[in-house]
Amino acid sequence: MSEAAAAGQGPLALVCGAGSLPLAVADYVGARGRKVLLFPMRGIARPQDYEGRAHMWVRIAQFAPFERALHAAGCRDIVLLGSLVRPSLWQVRFDLRSLSVLARIAAGFRGGDNHLLSNVVKLIEEQGFRVLGAHEVAPEILVPQGALGFVQPSERDRADIAFGLDYLRAAGPYDIGQAVVVADRHVLAVEAAEGTDGMLARVAKLRASGRIRSAAGTGVLVKAPKPQQDRRFDLPSIGPATAEGVARAGLAGLAVVAGETIVAEPARLIAAADAAKIFVAGVPAGSPQ
Repeated sequence: MSEAAAAGQGPLALVCGAGSLPLAVADYVGARGRKVLLFPMRGIARPQDYEGRAHMWVRIAQFAPFERALHAAGCRDIVLLGSLVRPSLWQVRFDLRSLSVLARIAAGFRGGDNHLLSNVVKLIEEQGFRVLGAHEVAPEILVPQGALGFVQPSERDRADIAFGLDYLRAAGPYDIGQAVVVADRHVLAVEAAEGTDGMLARVAKLRASGRIRSAAGTGVLVKAPKPQQDRRFDLPSIGPATAEGVARAGLAGLAVVAGETIVAEPARLIAAADAAKIFVAGVPAGSPQ
């Protein structure tokens, strides 16, 4: 992490998707004395989350008002964070500014999420802005190494974690997802467009219907960034809902890559995991040991 990025010079713009993470990052950055400009995305972020906070609503692909606001505030640094359901190209309402680069935006849609976001970031940076990762300005949000709660992964769980990490490294170049569920070195589910919560709900249904024969309390959710992924955006993330989904799916716990995974509401996450008697572990990228 760059010390200059964390300390910052001038205001920091946060383009906010859904979830609690954008406001947590805003609070961490603000506590260091840096001015934060909030730009929640209309139709994605919840209006009630921004009541009482100065903010300006923005829309996908309507860049001109956002750019004017940044220049007026003397802001150069931007962080993109929060969850977002990828829209269809035909659902996006372009302004004249974004229409001028429509062909390049359309090319970005012909690929996975990392490919699309990388193209969007290039367009933003060509306008003289600097796109940073949320972890660069708020390192507190990264998962540390080791168990976060009371429960520790067993040797059986560690074997599943290692298998899951191997799978994600192999599948990463296809830019599909960042998560997999493994039980006894057997892949039960792979994350795709439904996201982690949707995948866990699918595992719960499979278990309830008898399609998963492993005993309740076995199996692990493993999350890791894609090998080619730009770490400035879309790092894997976990929160209280992840722990709750793991418990409903009848798994033993979840493991993520330490230092490369974002945790939202860590106290609530740990409390949910301990209450469900599941483990939450940060592991090195190459090994669960």
